[in-house]
Amino acid sequence: MAAIAEAAAVIRAGGCVAVPTETVYGLAANATDSQAMAGIYEAKGRPSFNPLIVHVPDLAAAEIIALFDDAARALAQRFWPGPLTLVLPLRPEAGIASLVTAGLDTIAIRVPDHRAMQSLLDASGVPLAAPSANASGSISPTRAAHVAASLAGRIPLVIDDGPTSAGLESTIVMGRTILRPGPLSAQDLFSGEGRSPALQRESSSHPALRPSPEHAIVAPGQLASHYAPGKPLRLNAGEREAGEWLIGFGDVAGDDTLSIRGDLTEAAANLFDALHRADASAAKAIAVAPVPALGIGIAINDRLRRAAHPRS
Repeated sequence: MAAIAEAAAVIRAGGCVAVPTETVYGLAANATDSQAMAGIYEAKGRPSFNPLIVHVPDLAAAEIIALFDDAARALAQRFWPGPLTLVLPLRPEAGIASLVTAGLDTIAIRVPDHRAMQSLLDASGVPLAAPSANASGSISPTRAAHVAASLAGRIPLVIDDGPTSAGLESTIVMGRTILRPGPLSAQDLFSGEGRSPALQRESSSHPALRPSPEHAIVAPGQLASHYAPGKPLRLNAGEREAGEWLIGFGDVAGDDTLSIRGDLTEAAANLFDALHRADASAAKAIAVAPVPALGIGIAINDRLRRAAHPRS
């Protein structure tokens, strides 16, 4: 594929390109190249204390970069390739640029399940750091057009392979703690263990995985204000107020809908696309109907709360 070959050449030259994954479009660059990582932060306007996720082709490649215990390896074997990011101790000899980890001794890593990203990993031959391909803090991109609108003139290439399937960023797990909800729920990851692990912190034999101070940023997607449109956003709206664009769900109809059937998986896939359309509308504000906080609905509500949080 010509676009993949061109993108790999840009990466080998130290540049960054936008590429789809199964979650959202990512802004990919060589994770071992400090200048390339600086290029990602510059293109996004991303704060340097916010670490990046590294994408690799398979578990074997991940084990070269991170230290796996048995529990992490079991999760990887069950859910990779797929929308699961593991925060693990970084191998000092891995050669990962320090900007990737924001100076931490852990690394966020995953194996993506998308043909374009896997092809780019193969063609470039390096691990790829790839945060969402949008200006920092704004609505995540699930289509190439979203990338072009957000990063116009900042990057040389966008690989267009249609809309993403999951529509939400990956679930991030450290030990038995979910740091960022995503397409995989606590029930998906930890069912059968006999206790709820969703927000539980436990000690670890490795100091890098011990509980961090409250509010510390140890993985992407933990900022209070994130995924935000340019307009005020009101949550749990049963009806439209004057000047609002209403995004419905289930029985709540609106100018747009996440899922007329009340299907949470469909709602997740449509969330950011619907927010982009609402933000581009003539309305002065956005309202979103209630979405049940069940399964992937927990991740949907997490993104909506952060999108509605006032920017500092």
